[in-house]
Amino acid sequence: MGYKSDRTAEDIKREITALVRELKDPRVTSQILTVVRVEIAHDLSYAKVYVSSLGGIEEAKEACKALNGNAKGYIRKEVGLRLSLRKTPDIRFIPDDSIEKGIEMFRVLNTGRKKEEE
Repeated sequence: MGYKSDRTAEDIKREITALVRELKDPRVTSQILTVVRVEIAHDLSYAKVYVSSLGGIEEAKEACKALNGNAKGYIRKEVGLRLSLRKTPDIRFIPDDSIEKGIEMFRVLNTGRKKEEE
């Protein structure tokens, strides 16, 4: 991707993060969600939004199901209004387990460090 695409993806990520916090759906608000990254097409026709949850991949899947349902249109409209985009991409939310993997790596490193100190 080019500089403009990267900048637009970061802007979309920032706005979606703010919008997810404003939603009232309990499947989304009951979890601690993180927008990991956004990949957009060169022509801005669609965007893949990777969402991770501290509770694991199953919670991320539930949240993505809710976000891809009724909230999808609202989020797309709001992103278009807030960023003044000529063409607002079709947004797809995809569950991601990178936070869960990062926490697991951290635990492994900590246990290795503790064994090394003993």
